[in-house]
Amino acid sequence: MRVAQRIRDKLTAALQPLRLDIRDESHRHAGHAGARPEGESHFHVEIVAAAFAGESRIARQRRIYALLAEELAGPVHALGLTTLTPEEDSRN
Repeated sequence: MRVAQRIRDKLTAALQPLRLDIRDESHRHAGHAGARPEGESHFHVEIVAAAFAGESRIARQRRIYALLAEELAGPVHALGLTTLTPEEDSRN
């Protein structure tokens, strides 16, 4: 299974997001530390989930880092996050 799909599966199962966008930005980091020729090393995740209600931005990020600990210990070198509640989502 590809890394992006593992990220999607884990976040969906744990947080039941209303929206989940996962972008592989590895091409922007070619030649940098942690970059792999096959990609899937640098990601940006934008997630909208009611589960974040009442949590600080740091608490939300820590929750995602914990859910993706295996990926962050292995193939994922960098992970950018945008974490929103449905009320904070400007796309509503």
